[in-house]
Amino acid sequence: MPRNAAIGVDIGTSSSKGVLVGLDGAVIRSAVREHTPARPGPGRFEMDASVWWREFTELAGELTAEGDATVLAVGVSGMGPCVLLTDERDVPLRPAVLYGVDTRSVRQIRRIEERLGAEEIIRRSGSALTTQAAGPKIASIADEEPDLYARARRLYMPSSWLVRKLTGNYVLDHHSASQCTPLYDTLAGEWYAPWAAEVAPGIDLPPLRWSGETAGTVTAEAARETGLPVGIPVITGTIDAWAEALSVGAQHTGDLMLMYGTTMFLIHTVPKPLTSPSLWGTVGALPGTRNLAGGMATSGAVTNWLRDLFSGADHAELTRLAAGSGPGANGLLMLPYFSGERTPVMDPDARGVIAGLTLSHTRGDLYRAALEATGFGVRHNVEVIEEAGGDIRRVVAVGGGTQGSLWTQIVSDITGRPQELRTTTIGASYGGALLAAQLVGDASIDVWNPVRETVRPRTEHTRRYDELYALYRRLYSETSSTVHALAALQER
Repeated sequence: MPRNAAIGVDIGTSSSKGVLVGLDGAVIRSAVREHTPARPGPGRFEMDASVWWREFTELAGELTAEGDATVLAVGVSGMGPCVLLTDERDVPLRPAVLYGVDTRSVRQIRRIEERLGAEEIIRRSGSALTTQAAGPKIASIADEEPDLYARARRLYMPSSWLVRKLTGNYVLDHHSASQCTPLYDTLAGEWYAPWAAEVAPGIDLPPLRWSGETAGTVTAEAARETGLPVGIPVITGTIDAWAEALSVGAQHTGDLMLMYGTTMFLIHTVPKPLTSPSLWGTVGALPGTRNLAGGMATSGAVTNWLRDLFSGADHAELTRLAAGSGPGANGLLMLPYFSGERTPVMDPDARGVIAGLTLSHTRGDLYRAALEATGFGVRHNVEVIEEAGGDIRRVVAVGGGTQGSLWTQIVSDITGRPQELRTTTIGASYGGALLAAQLVGDASIDVWNPVRETVRPRTEHTRRYDELYALYRRLYSETSSTVHALAALQER
């Protein structure tokens, strides 16, 4: 007899992931579709929305092909904040501009700050304007493609685009809206019409709901394309990192989620709104929650880059070699700013640096240096979170990078903080399935996904990393003028 289940699908930077989960939290089946964002120029990352829907339909078909489960609800999430503009008939006008890895909007940020006031933007919207924010990305399209923008009427992100295709409804979750700085008022919890008219004129911004609320039900047309039952509910969904946090129960005051993926993301849950010019203050995925968040532009992306350079080696082999390298990577130090950097540096013109190279260094040393660079970046973010008033009481890790013990152990050693690992670390798609299951049953994260182990820092390594961290912080300031000049050459 088929089991009752929920489906969760997440549209990520390098792949779309789907999971079929029983209402008891057991994973019945998972599936992946890999893709590569388009890079039409330096600092530009885009993706066609047709990829998102095609991969959703493929994943849904693969997950349900065995006929061993009855799907009762659908969960969605996706990378963000992204900017997909459509006309009044919901026809996409151009590929979507991706989140902070796309750094095209520097000029628009300066202009918007001059008009609205940088401090007032932080006060009302919770975050400083950066290339992460959706507002300047919309303005950059208006500036560069005015004829196209004149036809733009609606704003979508990957999760809300899936909702539109599944249900026919135009909605967005509050959290995603709060990353559309400066269009959303985090104090009032709604769109701020005066600034929306200033930054995104002509766009009919979507009605807002919370991530776990029902956005609509699967239409007959969507059912034909996906194989899902007609009429089952679809959650409103949210940005992937926030769905990841829900997938491991990291949504309580004092929690910090570390998401090990193509990028590294940090979400700290706070009892009241906190702001910092070097972080993102947002509303949470659930009603009444607030977050102080950070994100590195690369983490797993650098290890993938190294794997590709070292053709013939896979991550498992490189991880084994890195373990043999030992703390400090035999005197190598890396800045992981290979796509600029988001928090807390907030520098789209930052670039990667590898310092200390000699002819004796090996693949394992370079791979270890990349893992350690992520750890140093996490420590930098954690320090800034606490300087802004955050109170981190528990760290929970999630994402593909938690597979195997080396990377999480390095981060705990560098930060001096233990990290909880839950039984299931699939991530955002599992979090979406949880929210979907809560629409049709009593799904508890502690029942679904209990703590499996705690990674504890090794004191003798932490002392060594304290010395290296001081050098890491100096390396950026001492090389920034050079890498900025190189970034300008790359732009030309």
